[in-house]
Amino acid sequence: MSSEMTRLNFIPPSADGGTPCRRAFFFPPNGFFNEVIAMQNNSQAPAAIAHIAGAPGSPLSGLVSFFPQERGVLVTAQIHGLPHGDGPCASRVFGFHIHEGDACTPPDFESAGGHLDLEGCEHPRHAGDLPPLFGCGGDAYLSVLTDRFAVPDILGRSVVIHQDPDDFATQPSGHAGARIGCGVIRAF
Repeated sequence: MSSEMTRLNFIPPSADGGTPCRRAFFFPPNGFFNEVIAMQNNSQAPAAIAHIAGAPGSPLSGLVSFFPQERGVLVTAQIHGLPHGDGPCASRVFGFHIHEGDACTPPDFESAGGHLDLEGCEHPRHAGDLPPLFGCGGDAYLSVLTDRFAVPDILGRSVVIHQDPDDFATQPSGHAGARIGCGVIRAF
């Protein structure tokens, strides 16, 4: 895990009483764990948000919030209505990125453009490359602290959820599949 991005994912138990959810915890290096928890528990309003919607007829919805911090930007995502299959091997991992475009035109969200790249880097080092969402009964929660961008860099850009996990290798975008959800980032 790179020093420029710190990840802590919590997957809540299944709300519908269905298949129990596996929990995934990624602990930050260098003692940041308590700092990340404190940031999540504060009452600070976000500087920017993106309301996520799926294509017409899709139940996918959610909110992504951006909180400026001393060490970077805390990104939190609460997503509902993600596709989820039956059985323990069904895909419940989804690519999650900030894209350069300023629109989310359904049904394919191609108007969001490619991954946000502020420094001319290759994937997975784009400013907009974020950890994947881990779904649980159609829901996902993610919190990540990153110094790859500041809030002004992302205003008017788009958050995109992909149907497959990012492989963090394939150029230019990680082979994460179709875009299933999108939201434009606005100042809050």
